[in-house]
Amino acid sequence: MFTGLIEEIGKIQEIKPQVNGIEIKVSAKKILEDSQIGDSIAINGVCLTITELGDNYFKFDVSPETLNRSTFRYLKIGDYVNLERALRPSDRLGGHIVQGHVDTVGEIRNITPRGEHTEFIFSFPSEYSNLIVEKGSIAIDGISLTINEISENSFSINIIPHTLQSTTLQYKKIGDKVNIEFDILGKYVNRILGKIRQSNLEKLLENF
Repeated sequence: MFTGLIEEIGKIQEIKPQVNGIEIKVSAKKILEDSQIGDSIAINGVCLTITELGDNYFKFDVSPETLNRSTFRYLKIGDYVNLERALRPSDRLGGHIVQGHVDTVGEIRNITPRGEHTEFIFSFPSEYSNLIVEKGSIAIDGISLTINEISENSFSINIIPHTLQSTTLQYKKIGDKVNIEFDILGKYVNRILGKIRQSNLEKLLENF
C-alpha cells in the first residue's frame, strides 16, 4: 500500500523483452537506501517488485497484464518515472490510500498556468465516471491528487508548485498518457450500491 506522495524521480536505463513481459532497469538513489530484493515499489503508480539491486539502480519485471493496463507499454529509455516505497505502519498517511493497481490509462488534454499553480485536464474512459467525485482523491502516475472539476469524460486538477517540481508532471505535455487509479473507497461503495440496485431489481421483477 502507498500514499501517493512521491519520494523521488527515477530514470529508465534499460528495457529488455522477456518471454512474458519485459524487464526494466531504473536509476534511483533515495529509495534504495533501505530497499531489498522482493520489496514493493510504486513506479508511476504501479506496484512492482524489486528483482535486482545495484548501487544506483534497481530492476523489476512487468507482466503482460500490467503492460496492457498501464502506460508501461509506452515507456522509453530516458523517460522519467515517479517512485515511492511501500507504506510502513508507523508512517503518516499524508496523501490517500493508493494500492498501486492501475485501473485505466488517461490522457493529458490541456495544461494551463493559473498564477503560481498549474491546471491539468485529464481525459479518461467514460465507463469510469461513476468512480470520481469533485474534491475526491485520485492517483495520477502514482501521485495523490484532488479532483477540482469533472465533465463528461475529463476532470481538472490544480497542481501546486511543490508537486509540479517534485514529480514527473514537470515533464508532461498535452497528449501524454498517464496511469489512473481511482479511490479504493469509491470503488467499494460503487460495488456495494451496484449489488443493492441489482437485488432491488430482482425483487421488483419477482412481483410481476
